[in-house]
Amino acid sequence: MKNISKLLLVLFLLISGVSYGQKKSKRNAAASPAQTTQAAKPEKKSPFKKYEDIVTAEAVSDDGLFKVHTVGDKRYYEIPFELLNTDMLLVSRISKIAEGLGGGYMNAGSKTNEQVIRWSRVENKIHLRSISFRSVANDTLPIQLSVSANNYDPILAAFSIEGFNADSTAALIEVSDLFLSDNPSLSGLSVGMRTNYKVRNLDRARSYISRMESYPENIEVRHDMTYNATSPPSNSKSGTISMEMSQSMYLLPEVPMQPRLHDPRVGWFTVRQIDYGSDALKSDVKTYIRRWRLEPKDPEAYARGELVEPVKPIVYYLDPATPEKWRPYFRQGIEDWQVAFEAAGFKNAIIAKDAPTKEEDPDWSPEDARYSTVRYVASTTRNAVGPSVSDPRSGEIIESDIIWYHNHLRSYRNRYLLETGAANPSARTLDTPEAEIGEMMRRVISHEVGHALGLPHNMKASFAYPTDSLRSATFTQKWGLATTIMDYTRYNYVAQPGDEGVRWVRMLGPYDEYAINWGYRYIPGADSPEAEKETLNQWIAEKAGDPKYLFGGSNSFDPSSQTESVGNDPVKATRYGLANLKIVAPNLAKWTTKPGEGYADLEELYGELIGVWSRFAGHVVTNVGGVYEELKTSDQEGFTYQPIAKASQKESMDFLIQDVFTTPEWLLQKEILSNIEPSGAVDAIGSMQSRMLGNLLRRDRLERMIENEALNGNEAYTLTAMLSDLRKGLWSELSGTKPIDAFRRNLQRAHVERLVALMEQDASNRSDISAAVRAELKFIQSTAGSASARYSSGIMQYHLKDVEEMIESILQGE
Repeated sequence: MKNISKLLLVLFLLISGVSYGQKKSKRNAAASPAQTTQAAKPEKKSPFKKYEDIVTAEAVSDDGLFKVHTVGDKRYYEIPFELLNTDMLLVSRISKIAEGLGGGYMNAGSKTNEQVIRWSRVENKIHLRSISFRSVANDTLPIQLSVSANNYDPILAAFSIEGFNADSTAALIEVSDLFLSDNPSLSGLSVGMRTNYKVRNLDRARSYISRMESYPENIEVRHDMTYNATSPPSNSKSGTISMEMSQSMYLLPEVPMQPRLHDPRVGWFTVRQIDYGSDALKSDVKTYIRRWRLEPKDPEAYARGELVEPVKPIVYYLDPATPEKWRPYFRQGIEDWQVAFEAAGFKNAIIAKDAPTKEEDPDWSPEDARYSTVRYVASTTRNAVGPSVSDPRSGEIIESDIIWYHNHLRSYRNRYLLETGAANPSARTLDTPEAEIGEMMRRVISHEVGHALGLPHNMKASFAYPTDSLRSATFTQKWGLATTIMDYTRYNYVAQPGDEGVRWVRMLGPYDEYAINWGYRYIPGADSPEAEKETLNQWIAEKAGDPKYLFGGSNSFDPSSQTESVGNDPVKATRYGLANLKIVAPNLAKWTTKPGEGYADLEELYGELIGVWSRFAGHVVTNVGGVYEELKTSDQEGFTYQPIAKASQKESMDFLIQDVFTTPEWLLQKEILSNIEPSGAVDAIGSMQSRMLGNLLRRDRLERMIENEALNGNEAYTLTAMLSDLRKGLWSELSGTKPIDAFRRNLQRAHVERLVALMEQDASNRSDISAAVRAELKFIQSTAGSASARYSSGIMQYHLKDVEEMIESILQGE
């Protein structure tokens, strides 16, 4: 039994040893390289695809700023890492537009947004940010940390990196969603349009990318966007708004152009920055003018005073849609500015070219950010505009698109007839001679190009010329109608019948050469905006005291800065203009009707005739309570603001009472009114007179008159004197029993209503206006009450009683 037990023990030990040996061998096997490979966990799969799996053999690729790829319905950007965190300008435009979108003032080519963008990498994503340069500080200053922290730029979109190119110097991202989603910064629909047209959403199924091309300095994308809308501007039953958007991404210069500091005494469009690194004891607002980068090819010759071509001239291409007969005038309008650039030392600085044909350049497009164009738009809108795109870092204009709307011709034809027809026989027709229409178009293009060069309106330019000089052929042919094409001095409405050889249409003038020289002349040796300042100031000082070189934007208080005015005497100019309109009115039917045709043109021209008269009258209104503004610096003599002389204000008031607020019998042409409408003349003329009255009794005007009296005493035309003169003029019939016609009754009621409105405006902070207006109302109430008894029963008596009771009710209800 013992022997059996020993035998079993030996067998157990043998079995245990074999088992141990097997486990040990497995452990040893696990430690061997071969066994390790088999047993280890599989490596983590890369999140990136191989380049060739993305950009397949079927891909359509285009090389340029970025490589761009179309693979089926997917679009890719191949972004070089060296271009990450680089400033680029993204310009969004509507390249094809729905009819009526935007109320007529948007068109194919309209810009909807411009923004500086940067592409950046954050781990495995590429971010697209919109960058602002409104708040700045030098990168070397500590405060830049705070500027950056308090002006964090928004991320417009984020993209997963799909893969890399062969040498891993560029990342591939799919950008389809950027252009097929409703991103507000790329959209053609504003918030207001979305509300107005009741836009519900973007329909991605009906939206697509139609073009994506890369050029050395820019990438161009076209994408169709279709929206579901309850109230679209056209094709209402479709419930749809479709448009094609153009996105131009343009590489900005690595080194921005040296900015030029703005001086408000010379008119320029500007960009503004808040500089927190300034030595001023506050954040310093830096304002730079917007201008093209013009640098002389031969700096040494330029420094010697020779005319030199710029390294890169300004080139405008004419839209292929421009009618052939108008192209010469468009070219002239563009290249008229060469004379102004010669004043700045440059020759051939601005050039007009025809757009290349499809055969010459199949890739040319007016939406391409590399090209500036004059677009000819098939639209009923009567307008033209001259926008531009600029680098917010420096004010450098990158490109621009002048827009001419087809029906703008109609506006110029009509006003040419109305404003010059009395003295200009060739204007007395709806078929204006082609050469004269062409001359008008030329000057409109020049005006819009001026905007695109950086110049705003200068409404003070017309005031530089004596009014009677505009009746001189010698003067007007040499100097034009104003000192700049940038004024709204479209026609010479001062010239009278018999003034032979005068110029009728505006042109460039001396201010244009002065402003272009000031903004564009290269100043050798001035290596910063501050270094240029002394020279720029000296150029202004040299012209001090000469009205030809003054600048002023339009405002409501300065009679020397008004739109559509001519000459330096608003009363005299308006008298001349009114004399001409009194000749035009009785001839309007003869000049605008043709056998076998209706009276639509006559109706249109008659309405515009009232509008012209209203503008003329408005120039005189501005004299009352007016203040001249002449921008100055502290080292210049004189005052910036100077009230209009008392005698001039009184003369203006007398003119308004006699020629504006008296019924304009000359406008009541039976041959016109009996053919264009069953009624409406009373309302049309009444509305014009009421607008003039409302303008005259503006609160800010009355406040200026109060202040003028406080500062200048008896030298001022006072508020009470003006209100008294107005009342005596508007209610003059009440001194006897003169008939009060329908036009006058309307005006008298409007007078009372406007005085009441002034009292209501003054209710929360009563001033001298309330006291003076209340006194006027009592005078009118008393006079109307007394006069009503002198009239027999009828509408005139009813009118006066109504006025009396209306005022009584108002005064009792205070």
